[in-house]
Amino acid sequence: MRILLAEDDLITRCMLEQILQDWGHQVVSTRDGLAAWEVLQSAGAPRLAILDWMMPGLDGLEVCRRARALARREPTYCILLTVRTAKADVVAGLEGGADDYVTKPFDRQELRARIRVGERVVELQRGLVDRVRELETALGQVKQLKGLLPICSYCKKVRDDGNYWQQVDAYISAHSEAQFSHGICPTCWQDVVQPQMAAAGIHEATEPPPLGS
Repeated sequence: MRILLAEDDLITRCMLEQILQDWGHQVVSTRDGLAAWEVLQSAGAPRLAILDWMMPGLDGLEVCRRARALARREPTYCILLTVRTAKADVVAGLEGGADDYVTKPFDRQELRARIRVGERVVELQRGLVDRVRELETALGQVKQLKGLLPICSYCKKVRDDGNYWQQVDAYISAHSEAQFSHGICPTCWQDVVQPQMAAAGIHEATEPPPLGS
């Protein structure tokens, strides 16, 4: 996963870069909040960010707030990194837009565990977005069947957008994912099929075959 790292302290930033790379992540590193914000606004921004709270330009919490205001379908998962340990600070950070909170000096295993949580959330969000796109596509297909549909009062063929007349089942199949099986309704069986069978001297069948035959 690509991870945005924003940390103004050179030693901490270099150490975190190495740790994250050792864990197999691609790191986009910045040294202040303004640079981090520029990255988050760009197309293809990293889906996970580790932001130091106290930075020049914009602090990490303000970056979190701005990232939330982007209102993207796939928001960046933000982990706030700080020396502040008071409960009030934790609450302020989470309410300000951070998804998680790690205190300095950080424990490597704790940081790794919290990153894994972030990865799971990101994957869930991606799955939800994909599902929404599928539903929107399906809804678009359904909408194609709404509205006025010209149909012949004699042969019951319908006219498509190209002014061609075709059977109803062919039109619906072309404009949706519906598939048809063919059968004979009881009325047509009685009014059409049975008289034809009687005229042909066939009397065995007394009811229509099941749908799909």
